[in-house]
Amino acid sequence: MKAIKYLFSILAIALVCSACVDYSDASEAVTAKVQLQLPDVLKGHMSLEGHTVSLQLNGVTYSAQTDAAGVATFSNIVPDVYNISTSWDITSSEYNRITGSSQVNDGATVSGSLNAQLINGSQPLLLTTTLSVKRDIVISKIYAAGSKDKNNKRYVAGQYIELYNQSNDSVDVAGLYIGLLETDVPQAYTLDNLKTNYADSVVLVKQVFRIPTDKHYMVAPGGTVLLVNSAVDHSLNSPMEHSLLKADFEAKDVKGKMLNNPEVPALQNVFNIYSGISYMNILTTGQGVVIFRTSADISQLKLTYKFGKTSGTQYGLLPKRYIIDGVDFIRHKATGTDVGEKRLYGDIDAGYISINATAGLSGEVVYRKVTSTTAAGQSILMDTNNSSNDFQVSTTIAPRTF
Repeated sequence: MKAIKYLFSILAIALVCSACVDYSDASEAVTAKVQLQLPDVLKGHMSLEGHTVSLQLNGVTYSAQTDAAGVATFSNIVPDVYNISTSWDITSSEYNRITGSSQVNDGATVSGSLNAQLINGSQPLLLTTTLSVKRDIVISKIYAAGSKDKNNKRYVAGQYIELYNQSNDSVDVAGLYIGLLETDVPQAYTLDNLKTNYADSVVLVKQVFRIPTDKHYMVAPGGTVLLVNSAVDHSLNSPMEHSLLKADFEAKDVKGKMLNNPEVPALQNVFNIYSGISYMNILTTGQGVVIFRTSADISQLKLTYKFGKTSGTQYGLLPKRYIIDGVDFIRHKATGTDVGEKRLYGDIDAGYISINATAGLSGEVVYRKVTSTTAAGQSILMDTNNSSNDFQVSTTIAPRTF
């Protein structure tokens, strides 16, 4: 009985003491300030005022406009880890006037981001931005997840990558390269590792494919290029899949395990770290992709082992200057998406996109949002150089639809 009395006494003391602990600092709202910094080429040519800065947390977005000094002020913000971003477009004439360029383009985008940034109101946060010319051809969809077939077995034959012509003119995609970023866990190089060893000049690829150059492959305005591993009707095998019979190009499986369509032209496999895999080795949890053009011999890319290693798998070092567009499609873990697993620099993709499933096989496609439609009926896809803004996830969207 005495022991029970002692126990009640201890519990009472503990309750009193816990009532004395101040937890208010952890959730008390603060005022956060974000200082916008223009790219050097725009300083003195563009106002800092009137640009939208966004904070994102758990799918909720908070927005504020910058003042004349370039400061966006957020009131009553709960301290937490946020993703911060901004982007806006400038016209072709503005771009050429400011930069002195005579390059034909569809304008440019100013964008910047800070991922996984702690906001506690203690000091202003600096948000730097970069300037990128708008692309004619962009990556519009990546279907990496795969699904389950009618027998509830893993089904990945229907994976694909889709490209889209944003411009007002037909574009010849002959000779265009498609690079698949390395997908090791843990990753072969973090962005900090790349900075240390290569001064932010390269990205790591595991495979590179090329659209053939045997003739012109013209894509009309608003047209798509569908790149697949197996150009057959996959809807017959899984309700979450689609027919890829009308794909434009197919990565042929030389071992014959993947069903190929002889009527669909072959993608050329020009670089590959896998000796036994000739098709696109797309990871179901997420697959970063870049597209690029160059006259260099990509089969002779410089190679590197994992950071700090001198043996094992070697990856291709793709010069960043070649890249036209890139999507940082990284895995979603049970604990959330780790932005430390980004493979692309902020000037290629300031954000990232992930599916919801941790292992894939969910039928989820990542695809660009539509921002507007022209008088001619052409969809204009969102391209702010930030996949966190530009992309969303669907289990129903079909190839060549938006």
